[in-house]
Amino acid sequence: MAITRADVARTAGVSPAVVSYVLNNGPRPVSASARERVEEAVQQLGYRPNRLARALRANRSRSIGMLMPDHVNPHFAELAQAVEDEAFARDQVLLFGTTSNAAEHEGTHLRALLDHQVDGLLLISSLQHPDTSGLEGAGMPTVLLDRAPAGSRDSTVAIDNRGAALTAARHLLSHGRVRPAAVLGPRGISAVVERQAGWAEALGEAGLEEVVPPEHEPFSREGGHAAAQRLLQRPPEQRPDALFVASDAQAIGAVRACHDLGLRVPEDVALVSIDGSSAGRFMTPSITSVVQDVAEIARVAVATLLERIEHPDAPAVHEVLGAELRLGESCGCGRDGA
Repeated sequence: MAITRADVARTAGVSPAVVSYVLNNGPRPVSASARERVEEAVQQLGYRPNRLARALRANRSRSIGMLMPDHVNPHFAELAQAVEDEAFARDQVLLFGTTSNAAEHEGTHLRALLDHQVDGLLLISSLQHPDTSGLEGAGMPTVLLDRAPAGSRDSTVAIDNRGAALTAARHLLSHGRVRPAAVLGPRGISAVVERQAGWAEALGEAGLEEVVPPEHEPFSREGGHAAAQRLLQRPPEQRPDALFVASDAQAIGAVRACHDLGLRVPEDVALVSIDGSSAGRFMTPSITSVVQDVAEIARVAVATLLERIEHPDAPAVHEVLGAELRLGESCGCGRDGA
């Protein structure tokens, strides 16, 4: 037979209302002795509050959804874990899905999250311009992560992608490489457009021309491998001696491509990327990367979403976070001390 709040109240010698105040931390104060008796009774009886009933009374499920392109990309995986940790700390259940970078999968997941009546959604869309009008019409607050399309009516949380690329590219070019090239993500995505702009700005500052056009591939190890192979299979006099890579996932594939072609990193090809994932840090050579602070992104994203849930009519906010360079060996710093 299920233990009820009334059972806890009888065991603790208090009213059911006092039990409620203890479990919900309010709205009325409870004496220290009464709180201690209630907590002991909860422990003794193994009482578990009926979360669903509480949610129905509050017209809240205390659950949020998160949807992203894939869980293999180390940055997305680490961000998802950080969001789950932050949601747990705020007494929120996280429902999670991946879209495999497919628009139809994204639509299916969005409908499923609506059916599950989550209170709000964190979305890393695989689309250039995600259509969230259906979510808005259904009254589901949405915060876009990682990618912040210009003019978005949804709140957004992302790093300064142009600034991150500029920082990464400046460091790469400071090693004196003369034939740099770029491996970028899918065309049209706002983060990719901004990172490409940062790369171009760094080239201009260094007085270098973009001799080899950037290669665009998905944010994956396979994508980085394919793009790097195309760039590095050029004749030696045309082959890039440095690669700016737009993500750690692609950088892992690019390092493999260098190995497959008999090229050494960083001696033959220097490399920097963006993300700063643990996967890149523990590679050989370790990857020099501009670090996205996933814990801070998760904190701001969850806080922004919960604020939207509480105040759905408030104007959208657009949070832009900084990112810092973390030196590894792939650029040459760990090998030659430059």
